[in-house]
Amino acid sequence: MHYSYKTKGTCSQVIEFDIDGDVISNVAFTGGCNGNLKAISALVDGMTVEQIENKVKGIQCGMRNTSCSDQLATAVREAYNSSNA
Repeated sequence: MHYSYKTKGTCSQVIEFDIDGDVISNVAFTGGCNGNLKAISALVDGMTVEQIENKVKGIQCGMRNTSCSDQLATAVREAYNSSNA
């Protein structure tokens, strides 16, 4: 299933990815720090929702209480929960 998530409080505006069961692939960010977000996308490809949450949930960017990677953790959990509701 393809999923699109509108971020909150970050430079990136949207995160898109595919979810199959609890496995995430094809992560793409719109906006934000291009190189860093390409790296995050490559690193999390094939990881489960729980693995992504364990790695990046709670990471802050500067003085913000969130980050693009933290928003990714939120997005994959939301997608997983909605696909299993």
